[in-house]
Amino acid sequence: EQAVAVAGGIIGGILLFVLLGITTYLLWKRIFRLFSYEKLINPVKTTNANAIFQDQANSETQLKSTRSRSVPFIIPPTLRGRDWIHLTNEEQVQEDRDPYMTPQSGPRSSFHSLAGAYVVGTINPDLYKFPEDKSETDFPDGNIGRLWFSIEYEQESERLLVSLIKVRKLQPPADSCSPFVKIYLLPDERSYLQSKTKRKTLNPQFDENFVFQVSSKMLLQRTLKFLVYHVDKQKKHHLLGQVIFPLKNEALTEDNKLVIWRDLEKENLEVRIVLLPKPPSEHGDIQFSLSYNDYLGRLTVVVLRARGLKLQEESPAVGVYVKVSLMNHNKFIKSKKTAALLGTPNPVYNETFSFKVDQTEMDTASLSLSVLQSTKGEKTLLLGRVVVGPFMYTRGKELEHWNEMISKPKELVKRWHALCHST
Repeated sequence: EQAVAVAGGIIGGILLFVLLGITTYLLWKRIFRLFSYEKLINPVKTTNANAIFQDQANSETQLKSTRSRSVPFIIPPTLRGRDWIHLTNEEQVQEDRDPYMTPQSGPRSSFHSLAGAYVVGTINPDLYKFPEDKSETDFPDGNIGRLWFSIEYEQESERLLVSLIKVRKLQPPADSCSPFVKIYLLPDERSYLQSKTKRKTLNPQFDENFVFQVSSKMLLQRTLKFLVYHVDKQKKHHLLGQVIFPLKNEALTEDNKLVIWRDLEKENLEVRIVLLPKPPSEHGDIQFSLSYNDYLGRLTVVVLRARGLKLQEESPAVGVYVKVSLMNHNKFIKSKKTAALLGTPNPVYNETFSFKVDQTEMDTASLSLSVLQSTKGEKTLLLGRVVVGPFMYTRGKELEHWNEMISKPKELVKRWHALCHST
């Protein structure tokens, strides 16, 4: 039994020794693979270093003769220990050199901040120049400034989009200049949109967008008018120049955004559009103001006056009043009435009404203003009616009035509207 135990111990020791040897060999082989690499055989013939530096010398000579129109392309100092090998397709690859070998001295770059760099060619900067924009530099004698803007028309929503881009070379009456621009859509000279004021600059950059609501039928009859002002220290406004731009000659589409520049004209060259008194429409007109306070959620209507009303009975007892109704999704919400004025086709009211309308409801709300006539028998006749509201319900001047009210919060926007005899 002792002999068997001794024999078993010897055999077990031998097996354990063999197992340890195999394990040690495998670990050594794996570690050796991690710290060794296989040198690839380069199929491309290596170019002589002297020939390379000779080419560099020729390049340096050519560089001196064309220095005025070319820029040297150099090898950074970190790549000094590499050769450039020319391939058959005229591309170049880099081959690692022996780090212990000192490269032969080649032509040095004139860039002192890149010590040790070598010129390998030149770049012609003329190939990378953008076309020169002469509108930024070519200003004629007597020029008082130049204005850039763009226009685009959205057919579906009937909106004219005007982008005020910049103004250059302004000529202010004082040393400093704080310009801003007013934009009109003529022939309406009573309302305008205004840019922000740029402080202390003769070359203001605005990049502001403005929206005018105008029907496609009336678009080509309209004219854009830009007035450039300067604000002095006393907050007084001085007109520096203007641009008049008729839309009748422009093809305005959603896919055609026109970027335009025009030189400013002096005030005495202003093209004035004379507005003749407009006769009342078929059923008369009504004038009122709109204002919306988005903070309080309050819609204010000021009924001012009416003109040219077609009264059904010519009697002093006839009373004419205006009924203002708030609608939401064409459903009646609330209405208020003015006082009834007797015996006049041109009544003056000057009465103010307010309605509570949340800001989220402004896209679905509308106002209906009806001019009504009361008779002796307590019968009420409709003389005319007008509806103002968002794009969901209105078009033309009624939509323009509503959108202008939204764009000028807390400000009364006043306009005339033609009455329609619709129920």
